[in-house]
Amino acid sequence: MEEILVFGHKNPDTDSICSSLVKTYIETKRTGENYKAVRLGNVSKETKYALDYAGVEEPELISKVDEGQKVILVDHNEFPQSADGIENAKIQEVVDHHRIASFQTKDPLYYTAKPYGCTATILFEEFKNLKLEIEKTQAILMLSAIVSDTLLLKSPTCTEKDVNAFNELEKIAGIDAREYGLEMLKAGTDLSTFSAEELINIDAKKVEENGKTFVIAQVNTVDINDVFVRKEEISFEIEKVIAESKLDLFVFVITDIINSNSKIIALGNDKEVTEKAFNNKLDSDDSMVLEGVVSRKKQILPQILEKI
Repeated sequence: MEEILVFGHKNPDTDSICSSLVKTYIETKRTGENYKAVRLGNVSKETKYALDYAGVEEPELISKVDEGQKVILVDHNEFPQSADGIENAKIQEVVDHHRIASFQTKDPLYYTAKPYGCTATILFEEFKNLKLEIEKTQAILMLSAIVSDTLLLKSPTCTEKDVNAFNELEKIAGIDAREYGLEMLKAGTDLSTFSAEELINIDAKKVEENGKTFVIAQVNTVDINDVFVRKEEISFEIEKVIAESKLDLFVFVITDIINSNSKIIALGNDKEVTEKAFNNKLDSDDSMVLEGVVSRKKQILPQILEKI
Protein backbone atom coordinates (compact mmCIF):
# COMPACT_ATOMS: atom_id res chain seq x y z
CA MET A 1 0.00 0.00 0.00
CA GLU A 2 1.38 3.42 -0.97
CA GLU A 3 2.73 5.47 1.92
CA ILE A 4 1.30 8.96 2.51
CA LEU A 5 3.56 11.30 4.49
CA VAL A 6 2.21 13.79 7.02
CA PHE A 7 4.46 16.61 8.23
CA GLY A 8 4.70 20.15 9.53
CA HIS A 9 7.18 22.91 8.71
CA LYS A 10 10.98 22.96 8.84
CA ASN A 11 12.47 23.60 12.31
CA PRO A 12 9.28 22.08 13.72
CA ASP A 13 7.65 23.30 16.91
CA THR A 14 5.39 21.29 19.19
CA ASP A 15 2.27 22.01 17.14
CA SER A 16 3.95 20.80 13.93
CA ILE A 17 5.13 17.54 15.48
CA CYS A 18 2.02 16.78 17.53
CA SER A 19 -0.38 17.73 14.73
CA SER A 20 1.51 15.48 12.30
CA LEU A 21 1.05 12.57 14.69
CA VAL A 22 -2.59 13.36 15.40
CA LYS A 23 -3.50 13.86 11.73
CA THR A 24 -1.81 10.55 10.90
CA TYR A 25 -3.93 8.89 13.59
CA ILE A 26 -7.14 10.47 12.25
CA GLU A 27 -6.53 9.53 8.62
CA THR A 28 -5.44 5.98 9.46
CA LYS A 29 -8.59 5.49 11.53
CA ARG A 30 -10.77 7.13 8.90
CA THR A 31 -9.46 5.40 5.77
CA GLY A 32 -7.33 2.43 6.83
CA GLU A 33 -4.65 3.59 4.38
CA ASN A 34 -0.91 3.82 5.04
CA TYR A 35 -0.19 7.22 6.60
CA LYS A 36 3.12 8.07 8.24
CA ALA A 37 4.06 11.09 10.36
CA VAL A 38 7.53 12.49 9.64
CA ARG A 39 9.43 15.65 10.64
CA LEU A 40 11.56 18.22 8.83
CA GLY A 41 13.96 19.04 11.65
CA ASN A 42 15.13 18.28 15.15
CA VAL A 43 12.69 17.91 18.02
CA SER A 44 12.96 20.67 20.63
CA LYS A 45 13.23 20.02 24.37
CA GLU A 46 9.69 21.28 24.80
CA THR A 47 8.37 18.85 22.18
CA LYS A 48 10.42 15.99 23.62
CA TYR A 49 8.85 16.66 27.01
CA ALA A 50 5.39 16.35 25.45
CA LEU A 51 6.20 13.20 23.47
CA ASP A 52 7.79 11.52 26.48
CA TYR A 53 4.79 12.40 28.63
CA ALA A 54 2.43 10.96 26.01
CA GLY A 55 4.62 7.90 25.53
CA VAL A 56 5.04 8.54 21.80
CA GLU A 57 8.21 8.21 19.73
CA GLU A 58 9.32 11.18 17.65
CA PRO A 59 8.57 10.89 13.91
CA GLU A 60 11.28 9.92 11.44
CA LEU A 61 13.43 12.76 10.11
CA ILE A 62 13.32 13.57 6.39
CA SER A 63 14.64 16.52 4.40
CA LYS A 64 13.01 16.09 1.00
CA VAL A 65 10.17 14.35 -0.79
CA ASP A 66 10.27 12.57 -4.12
CA GLU A 67 8.33 13.66 -7.16
CA GLY A 68 4.75 12.41 -7.00
CA GLN A 69 4.98 11.53 -3.30
CA LYS A 70 1.58 11.85 -1.65
CA VAL A 71 1.70 14.20 1.33
CA ILE A 72 -0.46 16.05 3.84
CA LEU A 73 0.83 19.36 5.19
CA VAL A 74 -0.05 20.48 8.69
CA ASP A 75 0.77 23.76 10.44
CA HIS A 76 2.15 25.37 7.27
CA ASN A 77 1.52 25.93 3.58
CA GLU A 78 4.38 28.14 2.36
CA PHE A 79 6.79 26.15 0.19
CA PRO A 80 9.97 27.78 1.58
CA GLN A 81 8.97 26.37 4.98
CA SER A 82 8.24 22.89 3.65
CA ALA A 83 10.23 19.87 2.53
CA ASP A 84 12.63 20.20 -0.39
CA GLY A 85 10.89 18.97 -3.53
CA ILE A 86 7.43 19.89 -2.25
CA GLU A 87 6.65 21.66 -5.55
CA ASN A 88 6.59 18.28 -7.30
CA ALA A 89 4.86 16.29 -4.58
CA LYS A 90 1.17 15.39 -4.71
CA ILE A 91 -0.32 17.45 -1.91
CA GLN A 92 -3.56 15.79 -0.87
CA GLU A 93 -4.52 18.03 2.02
CA VAL A 94 -3.46 21.03 4.07
CA VAL A 95 -4.54 21.75 7.65
CA ASP A 96 -3.21 25.09 8.84
CA HIS A 97 -3.80 28.21 10.92
CA HIS A 98 -1.40 30.60 9.18
CA ARG A 99 -1.71 33.01 6.27
CA ILE A 100 -1.83 31.40 2.81
CA ALA A 101 1.20 32.32 0.69
CA SER A 102 3.65 30.85 -1.85
CA PHE A 103 1.22 28.00 -2.41
CA GLN A 104 0.12 26.43 -5.67
CA THR A 105 -0.82 22.89 -6.68
CA LYS A 106 -1.45 21.12 -9.96
CA ASP A 107 -4.40 19.15 -8.64
CA PRO A 108 -7.43 19.89 -6.45
CA LEU A 109 -7.03 19.13 -2.75
CA TYR A 110 -8.68 19.35 0.64
CA TYR A 111 -7.71 22.59 2.37
CA THR A 112 -8.68 23.57 5.90
CA ALA A 113 -7.50 26.97 7.14
CA LYS A 114 -8.89 28.51 10.30
CA PRO A 115 -7.61 31.52 12.24
CA TYR A 116 -7.19 29.57 15.47
CA GLY A 117 -4.26 29.71 17.85
CA CYS A 118 -3.17 26.21 16.99
CA THR A 119 -3.46 23.59 14.23
CA ALA A 120 -4.30 20.97 16.84
CA THR A 121 -7.50 22.84 17.66
CA ILE A 122 -8.61 22.34 14.06
CA LEU A 123 -7.81 18.64 14.39
CA PHE A 124 -9.80 18.52 17.63
CA GLU A 125 -12.78 19.69 15.58
CA GLU A 126 -12.03 16.98 12.98
CA PHE A 127 -12.39 14.35 15.70
CA LYS A 128 -15.77 15.83 16.58
CA ASN A 129 -16.98 16.08 12.98
CA LEU A 130 -15.91 12.51 12.22
CA LYS A 131 -17.34 11.26 15.53
CA LEU A 132 -14.00 9.64 16.35
CA GLU A 133 -13.21 8.91 19.97
CA ILE A 134 -10.30 10.93 21.34
CA GLU A 135 -8.00 8.62 23.26
CA LYS A 136 -5.81 9.85 26.12
CA THR A 137 -2.60 9.85 24.05
CA GLN A 138 -4.16 11.97 21.31
CA ALA A 139 -5.62 14.30 23.92
CA ILE A 140 -2.18 14.88 25.47
CA LEU A 141 -0.64 15.56 22.06
CA MET A 142 -3.31 18.09 21.09
CA LEU A 143 -3.26 19.68 24.54
CA SER A 144 0.53 20.05 24.32
CA ALA A 145 0.26 21.73 20.93
CA ILE A 146 -2.32 24.21 22.21
CA VAL A 147 -0.21 25.01 25.27
CA SER A 148 2.82 25.61 23.06
CA ASP A 149 1.23 27.76 20.37
CA THR A 150 -0.90 29.86 22.74
CA LEU A 151 1.67 30.07 25.55
CA LEU A 152 -0.79 28.41 27.92
CA LEU A 153 -3.72 30.44 26.54
CA LYS A 154 -1.94 33.78 27.11
CA SER A 155 -0.99 34.59 23.49
CA PRO A 156 -3.13 37.08 21.53
CA THR A 157 -3.52 34.32 18.93
CA CYS A 158 -5.58 32.28 21.39
CA THR A 159 -9.27 32.02 20.49
CA GLU A 160 -12.38 30.78 22.23
CA LYS A 161 -12.06 27.60 20.12
CA ASP A 162 -8.60 26.96 21.57
CA VAL A 163 -9.84 27.50 25.13
CA ASN A 164 -12.80 25.15 24.63
CA ALA A 165 -10.56 22.47 23.13
CA PHE A 166 -8.05 22.92 25.97
CA ASN A 167 -10.74 22.44 28.62
CA GLU A 168 -12.23 19.33 27.03
CA LEU A 169 -8.85 17.76 26.26
CA GLU A 170 -7.77 18.36 29.86
CA LYS A 171 -10.66 16.18 31.05
CA ILE A 172 -9.89 13.42 28.53
CA ALA A 173 -6.18 13.46 29.39
CA GLY A 174 -6.99 13.34 33.10
CA ILE A 175 -4.28 15.83 34.06
CA ASP A 176 -3.96 19.33 35.48
CA ALA A 177 -3.31 20.97 32.11
CA ARG A 178 -2.05 24.27 33.51
CA GLU A 179 0.47 22.59 35.78
CA TYR A 180 1.54 20.25 32.98
CA GLY A 181 1.66 23.07 30.45
CA LEU A 182 3.89 25.26 32.60
CA GLU A 183 6.35 22.41 33.11
CA MET A 184 6.35 21.69 29.37
CA LEU A 185 7.00 25.33 28.50
CA LYS A 186 9.77 25.55 31.08
CA ALA A 187 11.38 22.44 29.60
CA GLY A 188 11.62 24.30 26.30
CA THR A 189 13.34 27.30 27.87
CA ASP A 190 16.47 25.37 28.87
CA LEU A 191 18.73 26.71 26.14
CA SER A 192 22.04 26.26 27.94
CA THR A 193 23.19 23.30 25.87
CA PHE A 194 22.51 24.91 22.47
CA SER A 195 25.20 26.46 20.33
CA ALA A 196 24.48 29.88 18.81
CA GLU A 197 23.93 28.19 15.45
CA GLU A 198 21.38 25.83 17.01
CA LEU A 199 19.66 28.68 18.86
CA ILE A 200 18.84 30.62 15.70
CA ASN A 201 17.44 27.47 14.08
CA ILE A 202 15.29 26.08 16.90
CA ASP A 203 12.17 27.72 15.46
CA ALA A 204 13.07 29.70 12.35
CA LYS A 205 10.64 30.46 9.52
CA LYS A 206 11.71 31.66 6.10
CA VAL A 207 9.41 34.08 4.27
CA GLU A 208 9.47 35.40 0.71
CA GLU A 209 7.45 38.54 0.00
CA ASN A 210 7.68 41.46 -2.45
CA GLY A 211 10.99 40.20 -3.84
CA LYS A 212 12.48 40.06 -0.35
CA THR A 213 13.61 37.00 1.58
CA PHE A 214 13.80 37.05 5.33
CA VAL A 215 13.78 34.81 8.38
CA ILE A 216 12.03 35.28 11.71
CA ALA A 217 13.41 32.96 14.39
CA GLN A 218 12.05 32.73 17.91
CA VAL A 219 13.12 31.18 21.22
CA ASN A 220 11.23 31.13 24.51
CA THR A 221 12.88 31.78 27.85
CA VAL A 222 12.07 32.74 31.43
CA ASP A 223 14.81 35.40 31.40
CA ILE A 224 15.66 37.33 28.23
CA ASN A 225 19.11 38.24 29.54
CA ASP A 226 20.05 34.56 29.77
CA VAL A 227 19.92 34.47 25.97
CA PHE A 228 20.86 38.06 25.13
CA VAL A 229 24.14 37.76 27.02
CA ARG A 230 25.23 35.63 24.04
CA LYS A 231 24.33 38.39 21.60
CA GLU A 232 27.79 38.60 20.00
CA GLU A 233 27.99 34.93 19.02
CA ILE A 234 24.32 34.86 18.01
CA SER A 235 24.84 37.86 15.71
CA PHE A 236 27.91 36.20 14.19
CA GLU A 237 25.88 33.11 13.27
CA ILE A 238 23.02 35.23 11.93
CA GLU A 239 25.40 37.16 9.67
CA LYS A 240 26.69 33.84 8.30
CA VAL A 241 23.15 32.72 7.45
CA ILE A 242 22.37 36.08 5.83
CA ALA A 243 25.43 35.76 3.59
CA GLU A 244 24.93 32.09 2.73
CA SER A 245 21.19 32.34 2.04
CA LYS A 246 21.26 35.86 0.56
CA LEU A 247 18.71 37.13 3.07
CA ASP A 248 17.54 40.72 3.20
CA LEU A 249 16.62 40.50 6.88
CA PHE A 250 16.96 38.15 9.85
CA VAL A 251 14.96 38.84 12.99
CA PHE A 252 15.82 36.81 16.10
CA VAL A 253 13.07 37.04 18.72
CA ILE A 254 13.74 36.23 22.38
CA THR A 255 10.41 35.85 24.19
CA ASP A 256 9.87 35.93 27.94
CA ILE A 257 6.99 33.48 28.51
CA ILE A 258 6.48 34.62 32.11
CA ASN A 259 6.21 38.38 31.59
CA SER A 260 4.95 38.26 27.98
CA ASN A 261 7.60 40.51 26.43
CA SER A 262 10.18 40.05 23.70
CA LYS A 263 13.52 41.43 22.61
CA ILE A 264 14.64 41.22 19.01
CA ILE A 265 17.97 41.27 17.24
CA ALA A 266 17.55 42.54 13.67
CA LEU A 267 20.32 42.16 11.10
CA GLY A 268 20.60 42.49 7.31
CA ASN A 269 20.37 45.26 4.74
CA ASP A 270 16.69 45.75 5.54
CA LYS A 271 16.98 45.78 9.33
CA GLU A 272 15.49 49.30 9.44
CA VAL A 273 12.20 47.70 8.36
CA THR A 274 11.77 46.61 11.97
CA GLU A 275 11.92 50.24 13.10
CA LYS A 276 9.04 51.11 10.79
CA ALA A 277 7.15 47.94 11.69
CA PHE A 278 7.25 48.55 15.44
CA ASN A 279 7.52 52.36 15.44
CA ASN A 280 10.67 52.12 17.53
CA LYS A 281 14.41 52.51 17.12
CA LEU A 282 16.98 49.75 17.13
CA ASP A 283 19.61 50.24 19.79
CA SER A 284 23.26 50.56 18.78
CA ASP A 285 23.59 46.78 19.20
CA ASP A 286 20.76 46.16 16.68
CA SER A 287 18.30 45.13 19.38
CA MET A 288 14.84 46.36 20.34
CA VAL A 289 12.51 45.61 23.26
CA LEU A 290 8.90 44.82 22.29
CA GLU A 291 6.60 45.16 25.29
CA GLY A 292 3.63 42.80 25.30
CA VAL A 293 4.75 41.04 22.12
CA VAL A 294 4.91 37.23 22.16
CA SER A 295 3.34 36.03 18.90
CA ARG A 296 5.36 35.84 15.69
CA LYS A 297 2.24 35.02 13.70
CA LYS A 298 0.10 37.90 14.92
CA GLN A 299 2.39 40.54 16.43
CA ILE A 300 5.61 40.33 14.39
CA LEU A 301 5.19 38.85 10.90
CA PRO A 302 2.18 40.98 9.78
CA GLN A 303 3.89 44.17 10.94
CA ILE A 304 7.06 43.34 9.02
CA LEU A 305 5.14 42.28 5.92
CA GLU A 306 3.38 45.63 5.91
CA LYS A 307 6.68 47.52 5.78
CA ILE A 308 9.03 45.18 3.83
